[in-house]
Amino acid sequence: MLKKILTPGIHWLFLFIPITLLLEGREASAPLIFFSAALSIIPIARLIGTSTENLATYTGDAIGGLLNATFGNLPELIIAVVALKAGLHVMVLASLAGAILANLLLAMGASFLVGGIKYHNQDYNITSIRVYSSMMLIAVISLTIPSGFHLLTSAQPAVESENTLNLYLACVLLAGYILYLFFMIKTHPDFFRSEGGVAEEEHEGRWSITRALVTLVSASVLAAFMSEVLVGAAEETGKVLGMSSVFIGMIFLAVVGGAAESISAITMAAKNKMDLSIGIALGSSIQIALFVAPLLVLLSTFVGPSQMNLTFARPLIVALFLSVILATVVAGDGRSNWYKGVQLLLVYIIMGMMLYFIPTA
Repeated sequence: MLKKILTPGIHWLFLFIPITLLLEGREASAPLIFFSAALSIIPIARLIGTSTENLATYTGDAIGGLLNATFGNLPELIIAVVALKAGLHVMVLASLAGAILANLLLAMGASFLVGGIKYHNQDYNITSIRVYSSMMLIAVISLTIPSGFHLLTSAQPAVESENTLNLYLACVLLAGYILYLFFMIKTHPDFFRSEGGVAEEEHEGRWSITRALVTLVSASVLAAFMSEVLVGAAEETGKVLGMSSVFIGMIFLAVVGGAAESISAITMAAKNKMDLSIGIALGSSIQIALFVAPLLVLLSTFVGPSQMNLTFARPLIVALFLSVILATVVAGDGRSNWYKGVQLLLVYIIMGMMLYFIPTA
C-alpha cells in the first residue's frame, strides 16, 4: 500500500488541497489560490470516475453515467449558489451555458480523441444518442423562451409576468427531467444498453457497492468544497489576467467545476467504454439544462437579492444551439474516431476565442 502511494501518479495532486487552504489562510494572490484549487480538483475528479466505474459494473452504463453526472455537477451547483448569494446572475448564467458547452464539445471531443488514438473505431448505442440529442434540443429551445420574452419587454422595467414565466418554466423543466429519469430507469432501460457489454473478467477486483458509494459521496463533497474556494478567487483572477466575467463563467468556472465528469468521460473512453463516456458527457449537459438551471431559478427566490431569470444573451443562445446540432451530427452514427474529437475541440476553442475578444457577450 505504501509503495503504491509513493509511486508517482495523479494522486500526488492531493497535496494541493492543504496547499490551497494554506494559501487562502495567508491571503495569497488570487491566481495562486485559483490554480492551486484547480489542480487539487483533478485527483478528486479521478476518484469520482473510479467510484462511478465500479458502480457501473452493478448498475449498467446508463445508471453509472447518471450517477457520475449527478455527483460531478455538485461542484457546479455549489458554485452557482455561492454566486447567487452575491447577486452575480450574469456569471451564473454564463457558467451554466459554459458547462453545457464544455460537456458537449470539450469533454466529448477529448473522449473521442483519446479513445480514437488507442482504438481505430469505437462503437456505442445509437438509440441512446438519439434520446440524448432530442432532450438537449428540447432543453435549449426551452431556454430561449425566457430570453426571447425578455428581449420583447426590454424597453420596459422588469415586469412581474417575466418572473412568473421563468418560475412556471422552471417547474415544467423539472417535471420533464423527472419523466426523463423514469423513461431511462423504469420503462425503457433497453434504449441505453451498452454495445457489446462488459466481460466478466473485468469485474474481478471491483469495489463493493458500499465502498463505491461512500467514496463517491465523500469525493463529491470534497470537490464541492474545493470548488467553493476556487470560485472565491475566480473573479479576482480574471481581473488580474484581464478577462471578463462572462469569459470567467463560461470557461474557467465551467471547465473546472465540471472537471469531475469531464475526466471521468475521458477515462471511460480510454478504456473503450464509450456508452458510459457519452452517458456522462451528454447526461451531464441534460441535467444542467433540465435540472440545475431551473432549480437555481427557484432557489434564487430565497437566496440572493433578487430572482434570477434564464435570460441568456443572444451569443450564448446561438452557441448552445450550434453546439447541440454539431454534437448530434458528429455523434449520431454510433461510431467515433479521433478526428471527430478534433472537430468538436476545434469548435470549442473557436467559441472560447470569441468570448475572450468580445467581453460584452
